[in-house]
Amino acid sequence: MPAPRRWIAHLDMDAFYASVELLRYPELVGQPVVIGGGRRHQPAQRADGTREFATLAGYKGRGVITTATYAARDYGVRSGMGLMKAALLAPQAVLLPVDHDEYKRYSRRFKAAVAEVAPCIEDRGIDEIYIDLTELPGAQETVGHDRFGGVRAIALEIKNNVQRATGLTCSIGLTPNKLLSKIASDLDKPDGLTLLTQDDVATQIWPLPVRRINGIGPKAALKLAGLGITRVGELAARELPFLLEHFGNSYGRWLHDASHGRDERPVVTISEPVSMSRETTFERDLHAKADRPELSRVFTELAQSVAHDLQRKGYAGRTIGIKLRFDDFKTVTRDLTLPHPVDDARAIRRAAGLCLKRVDLTRRIRLLGVRAGTLVRARDLPAAPARADEAEGELFGGAD
Repeated sequence: MPAPRRWIAHLDMDAFYASVELLRYPELVGQPVVIGGGRRHQPAQRADGTREFATLAGYKGRGVITTATYAARDYGVRSGMGLMKAALLAPQAVLLPVDHDEYKRYSRRFKAAVAEVAPCIEDRGIDEIYIDLTELPGAQETVGHDRFGGVRAIALEIKNNVQRATGLTCSIGLTPNKLLSKIASDLDKPDGLTLLTQDDVATQIWPLPVRRINGIGPKAALKLAGLGITRVGELAARELPFLLEHFGNSYGRWLHDASHGRDERPVVTISEPVSMSRETTFERDLHAKADRPELSRVFTELAQSVAHDLQRKGYAGRTIGIKLRFDDFKTVTRDLTLPHPVDDARAIRRAAGLCLKRVDLTRRIRLLGVRAGTLVRARDLPAAPARADEAEGELFGGAD
């Protein structure tokens, strides 16, 4: 009996953060909206009960766009773009602050809805997952004249379940492997379902730019362009020895396989995180001495957020680190390995503060981050001995 046809789905929520905000502010549906503002961009309640929203017009600051509605993207606005640049393209766009707690709540909700239909899930972040549908009942069945009608019906059931549970839409790529499904999920957004087989690679994948392959970054794309390769089909046309010569054995072989749509990676249902971190980019550069109260407040909030993430997911970290980016865009990191893993905000803040003492803080600070690494499951730790509170010490002191 032949092995069942392999079916891997990649599910990507549509403009996830922005879509969650539109549930909260339905009057903004259809309007250009960007997510990325700070707390001061919270909507204000008018006397008549309506809301007043901030816009990008006249925005001054260092913020970047986390995501944007499709109406905003029509103006050329995109994730990762600076808000000041976006203000030139779409000054009328509404600006909303980021609400991570709300997005995480909806993330858990949509993943639970998927698991009701298909439990073999690989978590890839707050808004995307891989799903192995191969062994599900009906996945190999033909429906009418549709050879793939059974698996297509399962994918539609997943989409419907997600929308019922969250009020949000998602797009699904359904192919024989993770690489192709990641590409396919982006071909028909929003609310799309794209099913491809290996036979469709030449017609559907080869015409695409090489950057559409997850794993080909800006530097590799630039090098490929220098070799006259800008489309996936042009990459597929190159012989393996040519790619090995220019990109080395490992990456060259991967490029050859990826361009032909080959990928045998399994859906990994259990994965341990390497680290958990939180960081923020300031709307203006802050000085360690002149802006000490604000920096200390943010530093504490970052430590609290990391502690909350650790506790919610059941981990503790033995290595605590910080990340700073200065006004000249130089980035520095410092780490401290503790005798025992920790998951409470006070211990994380204290360890991060010790890391901070090893950094020259004479330049203004553009970005600040706190990280916990060398993670272990909190349930596997012995009970911590009781101890008196330790002084945290003054942060950001001593800079000229």
